[in-house]
Amino acid sequence: MTHYQILMDIINHPKPHHVLVEKPLCTTVMDCRKVVDAARKRPEMLVQVGLEYRYMPPVAKLIEIVKDGTLGQIKMVAIREHRFPFLVKVNNWNRFNCNSGGTLVEKCCHFFDLMRLFAGANPVRVMASGGVDVNHKDEIYDGKVPDIIDNAYVIVEFDNGSRGMLDLCMFAEGSKNEQEISVVGDIGKGEAFVPESIVRLGTRPEGRDGVCTLKTEDDRIKYEGLHHGSSYLEHLHFLSAIRAKGVQAPAVDLHDGLVSVAMGVAAQLSIELGRFVKMEEVMNENHCKSSQ
Repeated sequence: MTHYQILMDIINHPKPHHVLVEKPLCTTVMDCRKVVDAARKRPEMLVQVGLEYRYMPPVAKLIEIVKDGTLGQIKMVAIREHRFPFLVKVNNWNRFNCNSGGTLVEKCCHFFDLMRLFAGANPVRVMASGGVDVNHKDEIYDGKVPDIIDNAYVIVEFDNGSRGMLDLCMFAEGSKNEQEISVVGDIGKGEAFVPESIVRLGTRPEGRDGVCTLKTEDDRIKYEGLHHGSSYLEHLHFLSAIRAKGVQAPAVDLHDGLVSVAMGVAAQLSIELGRFVKMEEVMNENHCKSSQ
């Protein structure tokens, strides 16, 4: 919730600065739009959004496979994240929707960004179901019980006819992999597994017996950290863009950040309203103002 004001201060500073902003870009669509508009007036500045899941070695390999056309035209993207609950953060800010924008904004913008990247298209409408079922229910901060959801299913429809699905559970520590990503095209299927760090790849003609398993590693990573080395690789990409002096665009730009937040906002709203939410509803500035 601090990103918006800090970004505006930096972007409007007389001396240009290059910026890598952590995800989510902002917690509301309206604030994201204001940042985008402000940065548009400062073309000499490079602003990259920290959606570093793109750089996890198995995910990066799957992105490469999709871009090569190996799987054909992508029709379905399924992402499962089964993991541990939210960690304790400064002043427990991440326990409340008013600070984070909600779990599907603050956490899952990563996955919405990947869906859009794999699908090669923009989202049209979103349907979600989720709740607060296990985590944080016995916690109280300043007299308030946390209101962030700890599990959800989200369906996203894209403008090229492809579909995405997110299966989120934050009380699933008993999992071999924290993330499992499946991308299916009309020719074949690819899967990425984190932290197992493997990719499985198969085509329809070859069938089950033709599925191959690739071990994905990046020798540049010396210390993986909590994001399996992706944060380090993200910084290398950011540095490369800076050294290119404006010739190279940021790998993840402000529009990517905006849409990933808008998808999360639509999913949160869908849970609240119990219906599909069209992306134009959340991208509309009047809705943004009314939800503030």
